[in-house]
Formats: sequence, C-alpha cells, structure tokens
Amino acid sequence: MTTWYQTHTFSKLPLSSDSALPALSVIALDHIALITAVGADTISYLQGQLTCDLVSLEKTRSTLAAHCDAKGKVWSAIRLFHHQEGIAYTQPASIAEKQLAEIKKYAVFSKLTFSLSEQVLLGVVGDKADNAMQSRFLGDGDVRPTQTGTAVRIEANRWLLAVDAEEADSIIHEMGERAVLSDNSLWDLCELRSAIPAIAEATTNEFIPQALNLQALDGISFKKGCYTGQETVARAKYRGINKRASYLLQGEAKQAPKAGDVFDRSVGENWRTGGTVLSGYRFDDGQALALVVLPNNLDDDSQFRLPETEALWQKVALPYSVEDDA
Repeated sequence: MTTWYQTHTFSKLPLSSDSALPALSVIALDHIALITAVGADTISYLQGQLTCDLVSLEKTRSTLAAHCDAKGKVWSAIRLFHHQEGIAYTQPASIAEKQLAEIKKYAVFSKLTFSLSEQVLLGVVGDKADNAMQSRFLGDGDVRPTQTGTAVRIEANRWLLAVDAEEADSIIHEMGERAVLSDNSLWDLCELRSAIPAIAEATTNEFIPQALNLQALDGISFKKGCYTGQETVARAKYRGINKRASYLLQGEAKQAPKAGDVFDRSVGENWRTGGTVLSGYRFDDGQALALVVLPNNLDDDSQFRLPETEALWQKVALPYSVEDDA
C-alpha cells in the first residue's frame, strides 16, 4: 500500500444527519485496494470468474460485480473498469489479499497477471465534482484516461480516481482551497446512501449476489456463459429461492454499526434476529445509517434495534428498486 496518503492531511468532516456536504471534497480512499489484471486472456478469464458481462463492458463504463465461490456465496463485491493496458477493480483493502488469492487460483493456465496496485485512490465528491473532473479529464463517458491512470464517474458528482502519486499531488494543488480534504468515512457515507454493498472479512462467503442487490445494480448478467457460482445465482432468479435483500435502516446509535453486526426485528411483542450489517455510518448528532441484509418479505413498517439497546430503527427508501421483473 502506498504511503502517499500521509503526505496530506485528510480529516473526518463534522456532519449531522441533515448536513449538506461540501461543494467539493477530495477523499483519501486509503481503505480501498486497486487490483489490476493485464494480459491476452484477461477478459476471457475474468468472464469465467465474475457475475458481470465483462465482454460487453464498454471502455467508457464501469460495472459492479460479484466474485463468488462454487456455491454462489460472495467473496467480494467489486467495481471493474478498463484501466491502462488491462482491467482494474476496487474492493475493501482488508480482504484484498484473500480475494486476490482466490481469483488468481486458476490463472496459471491463462495469459494474464494480477497485481495489487501501488497507485493512489482518491474520491472527488460534491455539487461541483462533475464540473471539476470533466474540465480536467476530457472525453465522453463515465470512465476517462488521466495522465497516469483512470477517472471513474460512479454517479452524479462522485468520482473515483486511480492515479500515480505525482498526479494526485497535482490534482490537490490545482483544486487548492476550493476543495476540502476528507478521510475515507465520507466515501463510505456516499456508498451507503447509494446502497452499494461492500463485503468485509466478517461477511465474506455469507451471501449470494442477489442478497446484496447486485441484480438491481446491473452487477449480474443472466445472459452470459458459465462462471463460478452461476448455478446458484441463476436458481435464485428463476426458481425464486432467494429470500433476502439489502435495505437501508436509520436510527440512533452510540457508534456506527459495522460489518457483521446483527439487528433484531420486531415480531409482535417479541424480538428475533433480523439481519446482518454490511456497512454503517454514524453522524455527529447520534443518528446512524446501516445497509443490512434482511428477509425480503418484511413489512415496510417493521421495526428494528441493535441487540441490548432500546433505540428503534426503521427502513428508509432505497435509491433503486429490488423488485425482480422476470
């Protein structure tokens, strides 16, 4: 992992649940790993390992995907994009080495090389982010080459940059006082509000891709050929065996819910184990958000709580639909 992040001061922003985000923030994504794959067999090999259709991925677009084990349980939820001479993907750094060992297990028979990149990862967020990035990185589409790497537009006014240290310094210098430097918690909040799942060590190999809503985020192709775990993923769609989905919950907490924590749900006057946390964030006013895998047949007015606490949590609307139209 690069030591570049220590050369600048990235601080946690003071945010309440009703706070507006700064107009422009540069975020140290030092908790995310960048994996690169380069070689003649890169596309075909990854096509047989991941849930997305990488063959059809345009160079101007990124995609979410799951890397599953043979039983269809998710090793990691990743974002892929064309990068320099090959393909790159991002995921939490805490599981990168374990996931990399799994995905390259059969690569000895293919012409490609996986590497854990030393490039700097930055997030650029805020109402002025699109203008700032589009004026610097010219071109069309959501994935654009930079001087030393790639700029990826995740959604409106949110970008991920994978660049060399010198270019990262240049970006921060150019933005100057227009931009606030933030630690990685701001990125996690943006991912959480967009209900984009992340897999941590505590939740590895626990869920199938549909429980993470990846079908609603265009992270699963049901038309491509075979890949590891496909039988389970297809059966979940066509036979309706999946009984879980990820939902946003909001409530009061003394600390941010973390991956692997458990929520209870109300059943009449009693409480039962309800679901597993994928990620969470706590605001300075005590309000918190969590993305939680829950049974997908619960009523919208169901109540939840963290074990041995009294504060009640409720569902808030997802930014997309998880209804299966097939």
